[in-house]
Amino acid sequence: MTDLKGGAVSGYDAVMMPVNQHPATAASKDIDEFRIRAMSGDELPLALEWAAREGWNPGLHDAVCFYAADPGGFLVGELAGEPIGCISAVKYGSEFGFIGLYIVRPEFRGRGFGIQLWRAAMERLAGRNVGLDGVVAQQANYARSGFRLAYRNVRYQGRVGEDAEESELPPGVVAASTMPLAAVATYDRAIFPAPRDAFLKTWLEQPDAGGFAAVNGGRLQGYVVVRRCREGWKMGPLAADDPSTARRLYEAAAKHAGAGATLFLDVPEANAAAPRFAAELGMTPAFETARMYTGDPPVVDLAKLFGVTSFELG
Repeated sequence: MTDLKGGAVSGYDAVMMPVNQHPATAASKDIDEFRIRAMSGDELPLALEWAAREGWNPGLHDAVCFYAADPGGFLVGELAGEPIGCISAVKYGSEFGFIGLYIVRPEFRGRGFGIQLWRAAMERLAGRNVGLDGVVAQQANYARSGFRLAYRNVRYQGRVGEDAEESELPPGVVAASTMPLAAVATYDRAIFPAPRDAFLKTWLEQPDAGGFAAVNGGRLQGYVVVRRCREGWKMGPLAADDPSTARRLYEAAAKHAGAGATLFLDVPEANAAAPRFAAELGMTPAFETARMYTGDPPVVDLAKLFGVTSFELG
């Protein structure tokens, strides 16, 4: 991944080897001893620890939530029984999938293991429209694997004002826990290509997180989740009918994070109002990803999406 000035952001460039090539330096004996299998829920924290070392700043409880999305969707590569790399290939419904957490330990890069993980992930998602948030510099390589650019997602960073205080929620905003999960899941289907109810339940209920919903006359107008990460708090998804509703949800999430907290919001540029929204909050761009799909971009209401759920799971 690159920052907006073109420099490398720690970790993202390093793990993304060209997906259409088998490195000439690969040792056939090593490849013969390399095995790929599904991770168990107890093993998934290892992948998140690798992600943290790469500077990806995962949430403190992402492992449990991610695993709920698709228990078979997280692959580990082992060399002589030692875990050396991972990738996620999460299935949603019967037609959509998402690639993420593509990591090979630094000392094992450039030896052909990454391409093996990539092929296993794509095989698992064969026949589906597959999405990813990819390193900008690797767009051409993903294109050779059939991915096409849809739009950019830009991570914005800001801080909660020191004058923020724990107080009543903004007008029309309630704790998401007071809403039926089915109502939140129905709204989520406007901004995500497939049902993900099991994931949403765990995402909303994770420790430390704040989940909030905007309601008017009993009708859900949006929702947000803010979760604690290794550094600061990430807000996502942030979905709302309009910018003013998104602003009230943001204020509720910011209060939950607390005065002085660092906030991150991954903004889809395909919603023209979203970058303006982030800028008006005093947030500034940090880096970007390329949202790409193997098929046509899924039909979702991007005008309602102000913050992506996660770069790992879409």
